[in-house]
Amino acid sequence: MSETRESSFERTIIATTAAPAAIGPYSQAVLVRGGRTLYISGQIPLDPTSGALVGEGDVAAQTERVLDNLAGVLAAAGMGFADLVRCGIFLADLKDFATVNELYARRFASAPPARATVEVARLPRDVKIEIDGIAAAP
Repeated sequence: MSETRESSFERTIIATTAAPAAIGPYSQAVLVRGGRTLYISGQIPLDPTSGALVGEGDVAAQTERVLDNLAGVLAAAGMGFADLVRCGIFLADLKDFATVNELYARRFASAPPARATVEVARLPRDVKIEIDGIAAAP
């Protein structure tokens, strides 16, 4: 999937052999020139209508809800997943990495954002996952 935009905005995927290659659906770095930047606070698996926790104990269901919440924030800013340049994934248990990675990869047709994934001691409401992001667009 490619996008055509008329502006001074430029998004370039940085890939170098001077650092370890990406081992999943992420880029080593993303260079942004021009445009506007959106900083997205960490999203946890809460239903935006009811505020209820989604998928208690189920990392796959929680991941899908978090990604849907990210999509909602991006859409509110007139952006989409193609505009993400960096994400941070916080997991309560790094054993869930493969499941999260598979679901995350489905949201990016190509040129995924730079990313870090870390295991943390605890997340709000004892959820299994939280994702934050930075997006850039014209």
